[in-house]
Amino acid sequence: MVTTAHIPIIGIAAYSGTGKTTLLAKLLPLLKAKGLRVGMVKHAHHQFEIDKPGKDSYVLREAGAEQMLVASRQRWVLMAETGDFDDPYLDQVLPHLDQKNLDLIIVEGFKHEKFPKIELHRPSLGKPLLHTEDNSVIAVASDVPEEIDTDLPRLDMNQPAELAAFIWKNILNNEAVF
Repeated sequence: MVTTAHIPIIGIAAYSGTGKTTLLAKLLPLLKAKGLRVGMVKHAHHQFEIDKPGKDSYVLREAGAEQMLVASRQRWVLMAETGDFDDPYLDQVLPHLDQKNLDLIIVEGFKHEKFPKIELHRPSLGKPLLHTEDNSVIAVASDVPEEIDTDLPRLDMNQPAELAAFIWKNILNNEAVF
């Protein structure tokens, strides 16, 4: 169970190609419109590079900096080299978020860890349901929710406001209508 989240946390879990990022790009503005400060954690299953060869930060990191913090007026980013270790656990990365300045953490991925999650499922992809093996899934969102056989709440993943209202009520414990 995740222990380093000090504020409400919800995951969006699904197989690759289900539409997690597409849904989140629609969900985040709805939550922000309600005044929520949302932090995101996204798991990547592959190597990724946010720095570009030739940039000063890239040169310094390649020269041996274990951590590289780049800051500007609009944003800052911390890059940390982790070597060839296994994938990080969610508890290892959550402390890097400034949780005192957030109201909610949304996690994309980390589907094998135990914390509240909404499963996204598209039957047309032919993948198995996750919630049958993961008791931390609290709802299933699908493009055909009426076809999902579950006792969990069923949501329409094509209706981001429906997911926002579920999070508002069930994760943030707000009674007001979304």
